[in-house]
Amino acid sequence: MKILRLKVILNFLFKKILLISGTSLLIWFTIHITLLIIDRLNDEIETVDAAVVLGNKVEKDGQPSKRLEARLNKSVELYEEGYFTFIIVSGGIGKEGYNEPAVMKSYLIDKGIPKDKIIDSNGYNSYMTAENTKEIMHELDLNSVMVITQYFHVSRTKLAF
Repeated sequence: MKILRLKVILNFLFKKILLISGTSLLIWFTIHITLLIIDRLNDEIETVDAAVVLGNKVEKDGQPSKRLEARLNKSVELYEEGYFTFIIVSGGIGKEGYNEPAVMKSYLIDKGIPKDKIIDSNGYNSYMTAENTKEIMHELDLNSVMVITQYFHVSRTKLAF
């Protein structure tokens, strides 16, 4: 009788612990995702020395993907509005075989950005881009930078920069 009662109590405690753990995890996840979304959707646009456009996929035909094109178009818009003097294009060579910064630079030149205002930077990931940007900023005596990317990339980019 005592063993049965102990099993019932242990079973009850196990279910309670499982319920509390699951609920706590769900609450943490909800708060975490909410804070990330708020962080990612708050643009902080101000005048800076340079903008960094993070690379993304280049299509098989050599054109920027829709995601990359959106980043580049935003950089053209902000450049024309006078928010920065230089555009740093960063990326690597994708599986399609294209050099992302070269494709980005070509796209920006076609949109009217002067060639001497576009700076190539090698960056296969956010951290490498941040390191290379730091060197470029030091070489050109630049003090401030803006990163142009999509919302899902913002938190990781902030950490890297």
